[in-house]
Amino acid sequence: MGRSLFIGMASAHAIALALVAIPAAAQTEAAAPATAPASDPQTPADQAPAEAASEDIVVTGFRRSLAEGLELKREAVGIRDSIVAEDIGKFPEANVADSMQRIPGIFLSRDGASNEGQQISIRGLGPSFSVTTINGAPVRTTSTGGVGNSSRTFNFDVFPSELFGRVDIYKSPLANLEEGGISGNVDLQTPRPFDSKGRVVRYNLAQNYNTGSGQIRPRASLLVSDTVGNFGALFGVAYAQNVNERSGFQSTGGYNSTTLANRPAPTAGQPDNRGPFTPFALDLDNPAANLGNLTREQVAGAYLPRFYRVFTSSNQRERLGFVGSLQYKSDRFEASVDGIYSRVTDVNDEFTFGVPVRNTRTVQGTTSLPGRGTNSGLIPVDVKIDQYNNLYGTFDNSSLLTESFYRNAETQFRYGIVRAVWSPTDTLKLSAQGNINKSEAFSSGNRIVSNIYSIRTTFDPTVNVSYPTISSPVSFTDPRNFTDPSLGFGSARELDEQKSGRLVATWEAGEFAGAEWSALVGASYISSIKEIERRDGTAIGRTRTLPGGGTFATIDVFSHMVPFLPYGATRDGGNAGFPSQFATFPRAFVMDYLDANGANAAAPVQLNSKFRAEEQVKAAFVETNMKLPLGQGSLRGNFGMRYAKTETIIDNYAPTGGGAFGPRQRRGGYDNWLPSLSLAWDITPKVLVRGSAGKTITRSALVDIASGIAIPNRFNPDVTVGNPNLRPQVATQYDFSAEWYFQPASVLSIGVFKKSLRDTPSSVTIYGVPFSTLQLSQDLFDRRSITGSDTGTIAPDQPFTVTTVQNLGTLGLKGLEIAYQQNLTFLPAPFDGLGVLGSFTKVWRDGNDFVTSKGTRVSMAGVPDYSYSATAFYEKGPFALRGSWNYRARAGGSSVNSGNDQIAYTAPQGFLDATVSYRLNDNFELRVDALNITNTNLYTYYENPDQAKGNGSSRRDNSFFNGTTIAFGIRGKF
Repeated sequence: MGRSLFIGMASAHAIALALVAIPAAAQTEAAAPATAPASDPQTPADQAPAEAASEDIVVTGFRRSLAEGLELKREAVGIRDSIVAEDIGKFPEANVADSMQRIPGIFLSRDGASNEGQQISIRGLGPSFSVTTINGAPVRTTSTGGVGNSSRTFNFDVFPSELFGRVDIYKSPLANLEEGGISGNVDLQTPRPFDSKGRVVRYNLAQNYNTGSGQIRPRASLLVSDTVGNFGALFGVAYAQNVNERSGFQSTGGYNSTTLANRPAPTAGQPDNRGPFTPFALDLDNPAANLGNLTREQVAGAYLPRFYRVFTSSNQRERLGFVGSLQYKSDRFEASVDGIYSRVTDVNDEFTFGVPVRNTRTVQGTTSLPGRGTNSGLIPVDVKIDQYNNLYGTFDNSSLLTESFYRNAETQFRYGIVRAVWSPTDTLKLSAQGNINKSEAFSSGNRIVSNIYSIRTTFDPTVNVSYPTISSPVSFTDPRNFTDPSLGFGSARELDEQKSGRLVATWEAGEFAGAEWSALVGASYISSIKEIERRDGTAIGRTRTLPGGGTFATIDVFSHMVPFLPYGATRDGGNAGFPSQFATFPRAFVMDYLDANGANAAAPVQLNSKFRAEEQVKAAFVETNMKLPLGQGSLRGNFGMRYAKTETIIDNYAPTGGGAFGPRQRRGGYDNWLPSLSLAWDITPKVLVRGSAGKTITRSALVDIASGIAIPNRFNPDVTVGNPNLRPQVATQYDFSAEWYFQPASVLSIGVFKKSLRDTPSSVTIYGVPFSTLQLSQDLFDRRSITGSDTGTIAPDQPFTVTTVQNLGTLGLKGLEIAYQQNLTFLPAPFDGLGVLGSFTKVWRDGNDFVTSKGTRVSMAGVPDYSYSATAFYEKGPFALRGSWNYRARAGGSSVNSGNDQIAYTAPQGFLDATVSYRLNDNFELRVDALNITNTNLYTYYENPDQAKGNGSSRRDNSFFNGTTIAFGIRGKF
């Protein structure tokens, strides 16, 4: 931590020194256009200076960003939204994803550990349904907890926003866009020298503060750009740290009852309706059991969570990014070499403490010690059942489990592109580009667990459901009370590499039949490689010789335990019964003394989940554009066809018997014809309508295609098997919108869309598969958790669940989008500096129905039903103020009923963010940014649709408060 802070301070100081070193005679830039939009708004690969949106628009700051983004939207033929930097190197928000959530149809997902925006969903479809490009070249990257998931998603938190100058979100298909995004395409554009002629120096020096951690960390950026004649150079660097602390309650996997868990185990091919976790049974036959006024049937039928535990974590994030560009530009020829480097590291310390309810049972005749193995049945001695049938109170023969979990993650992203645009004549333009980018990500999760057995515990959520009471007569902070330590070490590496090339020719054909015509023809090639490997160093960690001699099994482990959380007591939500302190193992013991990652590095690669997948996509496309005078305006059209041929080469490993694996290669391929049509009619200078139709695809997740046998959770008897024959999902979609530009930089628009998907992946699950038939090693699983036995041996006939994915489904999607933006210049001074913008999105999505035991059917859409965003801003003279509220409704999860009739929902989320700035002059601007001002409670809940409304709030999981992040500092330009 000290080293990280030192690096951060040194980086910030280095940027400050660089500023001082810049000659005071640096040229002051005249008012110039902001970051360049594409010369052809429909072609993300080509970039050229923007024209002023309107002479009446005040082109400064946030207003300028909104005005230019709105003009790009207006010029497009299809459905497109854009976000433009306020100035070169001056993006409106600290995180690119945070900016996009004000766009209609965009849902933002935040990384809980870092409290930053991470992924986006577009129009009711998840992050994997969109394609992200940088300067028109496709890219993929992952970070933190996503490492090893083998998805096609893009994590925006890998990059500082200072690396980008513009974002375009294409919601309707175009032939020249890379295929793969049924929900849309997102193009990030990096700045280039000629975006702003002459010399520009922009800087930012700030401090990040998080109310959860109480820690302050540096943030700084510097961008220098200069043009001399036809040549220009640009260089930028951005550095930031933050420390985010969160806390709350975890149940770790749903709620179950003794009655459900005692149902017969499913036979092969039958569904498992024994609840979300087994084995589980209260010891109701024990003489010490005291049910009070409750009957045996009531207690056996009431629900308990899988775990009843405290959760707290502290995440230290460090991000460093560079952007560079060399550009030549003349009247007919432009060329550039652009590059990006970004590195984000996360050091996460996570601690949990509580009562393990899962595996609770007592087998007759057992010789296990109380609270352990087959003699762990909780004995109710003073219990209650709330109005929603949840059981809580005091239990004997219970245990406490403390876990110290240390995670490290790092992602390095490298990107380089060479591009050229040549206009040999006034009517012909040729462009070419070649790109290579690589994302290398590593993550490790290393933990040590210990227990207190055979004690009395009380848990009670009635005071505070996010900070419930967990108490016991024993001390939670005395290491002498703990016993039975165990390790769990693991790591994952994920590599994404993409090479692409693109050629495009555009011909302005001139007027024919009363319309102006142009044509575009092009071809592209993309080679994408993803590699994934996992290691488990647990066995090596248990047996290796330690620095002081001995092994983990022979040393006094608890002499290294400390009676506190390393970063101090966690919050208790006003409930003194919530354990805000408990004994833990320090990071130095796990990561240094036990050398957890050294054990992971020495462990063999888990061949069951290792794979290398390569996709080669060759595409050709043609577009015809026309503009026909019609009425007071004109009718603009784009007609296109894209052909894409995809070939896949998958290398993984298959079981050969006895827990061994052998290499296996599979090849496949498919091709797609993807037509598109877009029309925009400027009915009057202020009113236009537009519509589009087309066919798009999204390729299946690589983990579903390329995996051999994957283990989602080593504590559960579940495996997933890849399907190399999965086809891409194909969608036919339609869009229509009407837009009224009633005054400069203002709009009121309403749009509707419809998507019909076929060949959607559907999970096919087989229950009751004997473990012996899987040909897997027992070391891949936590045997004690699966068997509920101290011997920890998985029997050959132990039933497992096997899941694979097949193209069996269809999906229908309809939506409504409303957007409003206005500068309130008609108000009297000083209120004429006010402005507002807002958006609303409603999605109707067909989904699989969740069916309760009473026959109630609830459609599971998997995404929020609606979301909205509202922003008010004020810019007048040197003062600027902006506040935004972004809200998304709840989102349902799986449609599978485990037998408890409870649907897992992600709770509604609302975030309030604000920015205040005061510009002393062009060189210095004071600024404060605040994120998550209301410290929103984020959680999952389990709702039974047949119970009274609100019952889900009583059954929570991952109920956390992430704190408010405040950045305060100074920025400006020379």
